[in-house]
Amino acid sequence: MERRQVITLIGGAAAAPLILRPLPLRAQQPAVPVIGFLRSTSLADSTQLVTAFRRGLNESGYIEGQTVAIEFRWAEGHNDRLPALAAELVRRQVAVIVANSVSALAAKAATTTVPIVFTTGSDPVRDGLVGSLNRPGGNVTGVTFFSGLLGAKRLELLRQLVPKATIIGMLVFPNTPETEAERRDVQSAAKASGLGLVIVDVGSDRDIETAFAEFVQRGVGALLTGNGPFLVSKRELVVALAARNAIPAMHAQREEVEAGGLMSYGPGNTDAYRQAGIYAGQILKGKKPANLPVMQSTTFDFVINLKTAKSLGLVVPDRLLVAATEVIE
Repeated sequence: MERRQVITLIGGAAAAPLILRPLPLRAQQPAVPVIGFLRSTSLADSTQLVTAFRRGLNESGYIEGQTVAIEFRWAEGHNDRLPALAAELVRRQVAVIVANSVSALAAKAATTTVPIVFTTGSDPVRDGLVGSLNRPGGNVTGVTFFSGLLGAKRLELLRQLVPKATIIGMLVFPNTPETEAERRDVQSAAKASGLGLVIVDVGSDRDIETAFAEFVQRGVGALLTGNGPFLVSKRELVVALAARNAIPAMHAQREEVEAGGLMSYGPGNTDAYRQAGIYAGQILKGKKPANLPVMQSTTFDFVINLKTAKSLGLVVPDRLLVAATEVIE
């Protein structure tokens, strides 16, 4: 009897309607913020800058692939592509755009709401990126290293090493605020010193090769390579042509001396990208660009390559060796 009762109960339970209870909902993981990284050059020319930027993000508590994503856009040296690339990042609804100076101008034209963090070697107030250094206002802030304002100082150092050079050549990537400021700076300094100056605008490998042919034809005794990402990206070609034509050259960035150039004077834009990473992290945490003062680089590197000097038959004066922050032997 007891066995029958058990069987009946089990069968009854099987026949009863099944009641489904809703499972507790899992909390949805918030999507990680996305940073747009916009630059006028290529990735190949910017790997150390990207590394420095990631380091700055890490210092702010963000790790790419875990707590933040980065969307890269490269103009590959074609600045006319920047407006479309900036608009694309805005449509992507990135949380912040990080850009070099000419890219930041394109980004600013594309949006008044997405925060923008720039790095520039120029004066961001004069160039229209911010209202002032201490109170940027709007949606833009960043880091300036004023490299484009050091043309006269580079010319002075070059003359100390090559005092007999009476005609100076200069390579300029034209039509950016920082390179045009540097052009004017060098023109004024050369005129005040009674030097001849041969400035050639370049925008391609062929332009650079043609420029050196002109320098040789016009008896250029020393060379300034202009500031900006384009000429840094072409450092291997510029250094090779300077060596082939035995023209002592002063560069804007240490990377050019590391590639075999004679000497450079300027701030490190690598650290500027680390600082940009820190600012991007602060903005992701809720700070407003308008309230973040533009950071300014206060240290400058003067790098001399003694091996290159020797190959050119130059003896570097002791006063320059003492002033140098690094000597490559």
